[in-house]
Amino acid sequence: MRKIKIGSRASELALVQAEMIMKMLKEKFPQYDYEIIKIKTLGDKILDKTLSKIGGKGLFVKEIQTALLEESVDLAVHSMKDMPAESPEGLMLAAITEREDPRDVLVTKSGKALEELSTNASIGTSSLRRKAQLLNLRKDLVLKDIRGNVATRLNKIDTEGLDAVTLAAAGLKRLGYDDSNFYYLDIEAFTPAVGQGALGCEIRRNDQMLYDMFQEINHKETYNCVMGERVFLKLLEGGCHIPIGAYAQKVGEELWMTGMVASPDGSEVIRHKEKGNFEDFLKIGTKLAEEMVKLGAKRLLASCENERGEIL
Repeated sequence: MRKIKIGSRASELALVQAEMIMKMLKEKFPQYDYEIIKIKTLGDKILDKTLSKIGGKGLFVKEIQTALLEESVDLAVHSMKDMPAESPEGLMLAAITEREDPRDVLVTKSGKALEELSTNASIGTSSLRRKAQLLNLRKDLVLKDIRGNVATRLNKIDTEGLDAVTLAAAGLKRLGYDDSNFYYLDIEAFTPAVGQGALGCEIRRNDQMLYDMFQEINHKETYNCVMGERVFLKLLEGGCHIPIGAYAQKVGEELWMTGMVASPDGSEVIRHKEKGNFEDFLKIGTKLAEEMVKLGAKRLLASCENERGEIL
């Protein structure tokens, strides 16, 4: 009997997410054995520097993808917002499961709204995307770089005297946190990271058995939305890492997508929306990127040449 080895980061959230995928597979395919293999990524090892200084998104997936290519694991479970715009040669995204809440959350001791925080309030985040959008909404904010797992970052409200931290709603919900002190940032004014809230299952391209299995747990609506967002990311990001986000959703029989590019200091934010037939998700992502370029995204891309991309 084949044992299917699932590669995952070793953090609490990553393991919860890997277990979610394993449970889905077990329910559909109980005839196989499953095992989660913990893999420590470079992003997990380097905790004394902001990831924007040492490489961005790929630092959370590279070691897992290497293990997949070397066949020490059979599949990798990723938070889609950690994924670079393309998979390495020989690998593919076989499935994306149903999206959890895509919003960002401001966590304070009392659940204050962003506008209720005191002047010069300090907020912890290492995400260029979050920093830019926070500063665009409140220029007075003092932003502090924080690293670590979800619990560590939440604890920094006390240990570092922060007024708030920002995190992804999806991770907090999957870990079962009480949301009484959460303020959900409006998705119209605070664009999520590409793929935020969704889990991706990456396999080797030549593994037909696993590919067929994953078609049973792939969530078509989420897949179309996230893959549209990823086309937008691929076309705009290139070799330059900047504050960038996108969010697509199904509305009736259409797919509506918003793109966002910002200057690192939040002084300029460009947003644009495109919509079209739900099955034309790749075309919509492409058109959105083209329209954003017309609106000045290239200029912001050039100004961010030395910046590094989206961080957890």
